[in-house]
Amino acid sequence: MTISYNWISKYLPIPIAPPRLSEILTAIGLEVESMEDYESVRGGLKGLLVGEVKACEKHPNADKLTLTKVDTGTDRLLQIVCGAPNVAAGQKVVVAPVGTTIYPVTGEPITMKLAKIRGSESEGMICAEDEIGIGQSHAGIIVLPAGTPVGIPAADYFKPYKDVIYEIGLTPNRMDAMSHLGAARDVCAYLASHESPELRVKTPVADAFKADDQSLPISVTIENTQACQRYAGVSIKGISVAPSPAWLQDQLKAIGLRPINNVVDITNYILHDTGQPLHAFDADAIKDNQVIVKNLPEGTPFITLDGKERKLSAEDLMICNSEEGMCIGGVFGGLTSGVKDGTTNIFLESAWFNPADIRKTSFRHGLRTDAATRFEKGVDISNTVNVLKRAALMIREIAGGTIAMDIVDVYPQPKPKTEVTLTYPYLRKLSGNQYKPEEVRTVLEALEFEIVQEDAQQITVKVPYSKTDISLPADIVEEVLRIDGYDRVAIPSAITITPAVEKSRVADFKEKVAGYLTGAGFYEIMTNSITNSSFFPAEDKSLVKMINSLSAGLDVMRPSMLETGLQVVAYNLNRRQSDLLLYEFGKTYSTTGVNNYQESDHLCLYITGSHQPGSWKSKGVQADFYYLKGIAQKIFQLTGLPVPAFERADLRTLQPGVQALYQGNRVVTLGQVTNSMLEKFDIKQPVFFADFNWNALEGTVATDTRFTELPKQLPVQRDLAFVVSKALTYNKVEQAINNIRQAKLQRMELFDVFESDKLGTDKKSMAVSFIFLDPEKTMNDKEIDNMMGKIMAVLENELHAEIRK
Repeated sequence: MTISYNWISKYLPIPIAPPRLSEILTAIGLEVESMEDYESVRGGLKGLLVGEVKACEKHPNADKLTLTKVDTGTDRLLQIVCGAPNVAAGQKVVVAPVGTTIYPVTGEPITMKLAKIRGSESEGMICAEDEIGIGQSHAGIIVLPAGTPVGIPAADYFKPYKDVIYEIGLTPNRMDAMSHLGAARDVCAYLASHESPELRVKTPVADAFKADDQSLPISVTIENTQACQRYAGVSIKGISVAPSPAWLQDQLKAIGLRPINNVVDITNYILHDTGQPLHAFDADAIKDNQVIVKNLPEGTPFITLDGKERKLSAEDLMICNSEEGMCIGGVFGGLTSGVKDGTTNIFLESAWFNPADIRKTSFRHGLRTDAATRFEKGVDISNTVNVLKRAALMIREIAGGTIAMDIVDVYPQPKPKTEVTLTYPYLRKLSGNQYKPEEVRTVLEALEFEIVQEDAQQITVKVPYSKTDISLPADIVEEVLRIDGYDRVAIPSAITITPAVEKSRVADFKEKVAGYLTGAGFYEIMTNSITNSSFFPAEDKSLVKMINSLSAGLDVMRPSMLETGLQVVAYNLNRRQSDLLLYEFGKTYSTTGVNNYQESDHLCLYITGSHQPGSWKSKGVQADFYYLKGIAQKIFQLTGLPVPAFERADLRTLQPGVQALYQGNRVVTLGQVTNSMLEKFDIKQPVFFADFNWNALEGTVATDTRFTELPKQLPVQRDLAFVVSKALTYNKVEQAINNIRQAKLQRMELFDVFESDKLGTDKKSMAVSFIFLDPEKTMNDKEIDNMMGKIMAVLENELHAEIRK
């Protein structure tokens, strides 16, 4: 939420300096995230002066340059070389003396320096509009009226708009503060509570409203009174659509809005002033002068203001004339009924729409407009007509015309105010503060609560319509705490800490794995479980689709964590972070039909670039498949159970793909991400990915840990080289040797693979180290030779290996 200091100050009873206002806003729960000076002209014309050209003569060394003598109100004239064709003696001009910084419309700021131009000294610059940021023209220098005083700052003449802009982190429930008037009401409540109870917000009124005639009556009918509980409107004839006056444009620009025309700008002004969205129709497009609020049949085509044809849902509330829809109520206008440059008659709408209906329609069509974001949180239903009167008076004043009918206000079932009773013991219990009844009353009255009844034990109030989120005593406690100031909440002298619940075995394992990965140089990431359906095959029926998606790019629950992780990888690579070791604990989602959904836990690793950075001593080490496999094996070791065997698998996104099974369940898949997948994210370097099925993996964690005494004997190592078919994988070698069940074989490690034509066609050589250990005694050569003989026999007989001598 953007708040203008000048704007909000109109509604405050006393002046408050910008820093102090920032403190108050934060104290009452409207946290100021930033406070910045705003200038309609960059630099604020600082240092620029009004000068008078006293003399002009042709530059001796340049046909298109002029030597001028300029009076800027000092005791000496400035010599300035000017290239403008319209410079002449006697003109009042804008001068940038040496040392002044100018801010052009485009480009970087320029600081004036003493310069020589074609051999002549120049002590500054006579400025054009675009050179100081006040316009687009570069046809010549600015020539001011003859009566303009010499030597005054240019800022005093042009009076550029200045403001202070606050960005407020507004919580979703605070619709009442989504306007300058709402924020001012809270600030005044704070002032009433802390300075003087008489201080109240200056609420704007429209008592001067009166119809000029009844020449353009338009009727209003509400058919769906649940979705539209109040609808008011008024017609205005003979307006002129034109640019808004400077003051209105300045205020809108300050809060980041682009001025469009006087009618649209006034509706935007009222929206940000009061929080009430308005909509202006071209009255000549309202057939039979009838406005009907209703729903249209499912699939009805409707062209919106952006020129797109949309298929309506039967649940979309429409503002219609006697023949067709004109506007998606509370969300977006129609192409043919909106205000255009040639519009002369308008119908102005102010309404209350059901928040749930507006939110559904807004998301259904992907139209997140300012009006929809207000209506979906609930607007002040009691302010509908007053806001309409203010807007009509502003349009008559700025755009001309006459108010051509009395306001029509259809309000079938007036909404009662919510009553809430707050007991003082409950207030003390929840807030921790001892508030006096009169302090509570002052706060609530300042916030425009109506006191119904009070005694020594409790207070009953009627909630103002502007505070749509208040219905419980706890809500009233929050209001009192806010206005008293969150920074005044007392901190107790002692804090009771609840003993930590003993962590489960699975939680311990997760923490152990996370600790290992962090120690290995990985960074943990967290990505959105909602992602883009375009990442996945269109024929995939297992996708869990969002009914009300946040946007077109976030429309399914992710069936895989690879894609969301690659978005993070791409984001970092685009910012020159090319060496990445990332991991994430998350969930994936799938479905096999209506109301049949599956949710599973995963641990995923993402690796690209170097896993060991380079230094003056050594080059960086690039990550590869085997580095990823080593990390995966280490994670399996943390379970306390033997590392399962890896085998090739046909995987859509990984090539080559590898998997490991445990008790028939796939516990991990890993490999290099395919180029086709990387291209979707514009990633141009290899990425390696591992996906652990966490639900299956945590089931393998050993339930207890046993310790054994370290062996007193030393292990014995024997190396063996053998020639096998190129197609044979090391995994097959491991399986064949493990089947011998050599109890004294502790482990084996592949340490070399060699390929050469000299070995034979489609042959390769493997070299493996075998580590033997007998914990009871020292092994002799005979025992070791016997075990090695069995290993060689298996290699020769089962794998058709040739032992290299």
